[in-house]
Amino acid sequence: MADAIAIALRGLRKEFRTPTGTTVAVDGVDLDVYDGEFLTLLGPSGSGKTTVLRMIAGFELPTAGTITLSGRDVTMVPPFDRDVNTVFQDYALFPHMTVLENIEYGLKVKRVPAAERRRRAEEALESVALAGFGDRRPSQMSGGQRQRVALARALVNRPRVLLLDEPLGALDLKLREHMQTELKAIQREVGITFVFVTHDQGEALTMSDRIAVFNRGRIEQLGTALDVYERPATEFVAGFVGVSNLVRGDDATAIFGNPMVVSIRPEKIGIDVPSRGRTAPGVVREATYIGSITRYTVALHGGGHVLADVQNTGESQHQVGAAVTLTWDPAHEYRVTA
Repeated sequence: MADAIAIALRGLRKEFRTPTGTTVAVDGVDLDVYDGEFLTLLGPSGSGKTTVLRMIAGFELPTAGTITLSGRDVTMVPPFDRDVNTVFQDYALFPHMTVLENIEYGLKVKRVPAAERRRRAEEALESVALAGFGDRRPSQMSGGQRQRVALARALVNRPRVLLLDEPLGALDLKLREHMQTELKAIQREVGITFVFVTHDQGEALTMSDRIAVFNRGRIEQLGTALDVYERPATEFVAGFVGVSNLVRGDDATAIFGNPMVVSIRPEKIGIDVPSRGRTAPGVVREATYIGSITRYTVALHGGGHVLADVQNTGESQHQVGAAVTLTWDPAHEYRVTA
């Protein structure tokens, strides 16, 4: 039996009026999100991902197309009448309320009895590993703790879908990495559909069941983290998700016998090692130490260059100016479209 569809977008389009005319923010998006899935909308600023999230939430109305939640057409339905909740980057907690009062607020608006509100709020706190923190004010908590309070406040309403708009963007690197792990664990535990918006490809690769890569208002590729990283469909995806070499023109003709555009990840390329099936001569132009690896920039004879990541052994293994031979497995090269 196929997975049930939690969200269905068909022909979704959003135009904004500007002083000079019309800007198309979202341009004909079709997307199915499955029940219990962690789907990430990934893309640079202005790619349309946040606008899509806001239309699912009901904060923006589409210019064209439809939005269906669990089989119900909600295209023109107001936000409060949709079975979704949204977590924002700035948390949006009430500073004058305690943590428990913040979490209870939505239930209070819905006139849930006080005893039931308190029980559900405490359960929600426990689900985000903050049991016993209910009497604190938001100002007495760390950024990561406030983020979990915002998550608990959304979860307590038991929505079918939780929308997260760059919720980790304000955290420092270490805390952000920690929260990525926690957020995925919470999602697995509660079983709610998560739609997560980010411009950070590391976040997307770490947490997602599937990733929709946005560019210029459209989805360029939709697939698992493995699919999107290992088998990029377009030049944009190859360059935006991780680091990729794009071999083209004279270099592509010399190596592949065809002036196509081919993507190869730097970690797939060896330097002066036994042939892995494909080889190309070059000259080392730069060696950059990056902790566990050294990244070599190698000029190809056709005028382009590639990056090759080599595991460190304590010192640079290839000197700048040295002639080298690059080699990789043809299974790791993917032809991409513009």
